[in-house]
Amino acid sequence: MLKQTISAAALGACGLLAALEPVTLKTVEGSPWSFDVIAADGKVQRLECAPPEYREVVHERYENFPAYNPSGWGGWQKGVCLNGLRAQECSVRGALDPASLRIESADEDGRVFTAGKDFNGDFEWGSFGRLPEGGIPEGATVLISYRYAPGRIDSVMRALDGKYRVRTGEPHVATPQPPLPAADEVCVANIYFSGRPEKLDESMFFPVLEQAYPEKDLSGTAEKLLPETLRKLRSGEELHVLAFGDSVTDGGFLHDAQLRWQNRFVAGLQNRFPQSRIRLQTVAWGGRNTNSFLGEPPGSPHNYAEKVLAAEPDLIISEFVNDAGLPAEAWEANYNRFRKDFQERKIEWIILTPHYIRPDWMGLDRQREIDEDPRDYVKFLRQFAAENSIALADASLRYGRLWRMGIPYNTLMVNCINHPNKFGMGLFVDSLLALFPEK
Repeated sequence: MLKQTISAAALGACGLLAALEPVTLKTVEGSPWSFDVIAADGKVQRLECAPPEYREVVHERYENFPAYNPSGWGGWQKGVCLNGLRAQECSVRGALDPASLRIESADEDGRVFTAGKDFNGDFEWGSFGRLPEGGIPEGATVLISYRYAPGRIDSVMRALDGKYRVRTGEPHVATPQPPLPAADEVCVANIYFSGRPEKLDESMFFPVLEQAYPEKDLSGTAEKLLPETLRKLRSGEELHVLAFGDSVTDGGFLHDAQLRWQNRFVAGLQNRFPQSRIRLQTVAWGGRNTNSFLGEPPGSPHNYAEKVLAAEPDLIISEFVNDAGLPAEAWEANYNRFRKDFQERKIEWIILTPHYIRPDWMGLDRQREIDEDPRDYVKFLRQFAAENSIALADASLRYGRLWRMGIPYNTLMVNCINHPNKFGMGLFVDSLLALFPEK
């Protein structure tokens, strides 16, 4: 679990209430892995963490070594991705040590191939393929040796005696996990290792500034904007909920469909309203956006009119992180069409703002100090919902404050881009349930 929340009562019971006061971490000049922990009272303790842990891979076997594709999208589709660098559907950027790469023939001659002559690739993404004029024949099997550094989250813990210590987290190429605190400890900061850092950098420090998301009372939203949904929840009359979205709603990257945001949201509603009878339907299309649904012809498994409107749900919840890539005029046209269609059919609507995705795809160069979502699409959704009295579940706000809890948000993405893990899905659930009363 990445969520390391401890109640004030529990902290008081073990004498650790002072740990709620944020600490400051500073690098130490001339000592690459040392840092100072500066407490709120100005006291300083020097600590040291372990350098990145490299993993060695020897003679990893790749059959039918593909041709190099210089125009392969995303960097990871230019050839075969090295297995050690694989996230859920792609490779992880920056983890490979380029100098360590060695590609040789699986034949008895063990010929070593040359980059730029026999093969080429994207060393940043760890994706490689043969060159047609080189010495690797079509259909050949090659052996690849390399080393890489998986991601890691270490934690700075404060103990009962007020001293700090470093605990090393569980490395993972995409979703590293921080260590759990001992019974006499509380986490006051995390240190995030990504890529191949040669020394600590203050951008790697994530002091715990908040123990939990600062909830606002939005529970009156359902009464005001979702009255029919709330009535059916309270009366026990069947409520038909339709989740409408892209791959994040489809959730095919999760090992269990019950971990999807919509399944967990419905479970949360049923827990609050035990008498309720909720029927959940999902209409989702991975890698697509609202233009995709609206552009599908009749008879298509993704035709909007036949699969969404004709389903006659009581409540639609829309999630489209991929719409951030559409032009503003498409947002205006598509969301106004949805508004008109839903109103005509008396369908209530919740718009779910998207999660944060890979930093550079959002125009970010960091994962700290990012409370405000920089995407125009999110600004549009907030304004559109406010102007048209549509319920808004603002998950983006929660993602924007993860850094305050010591969490680098991209470590929640199982593909290192935009597919949230269980914890990340839970932020959508929290955003949706916040709109409803407790009973």
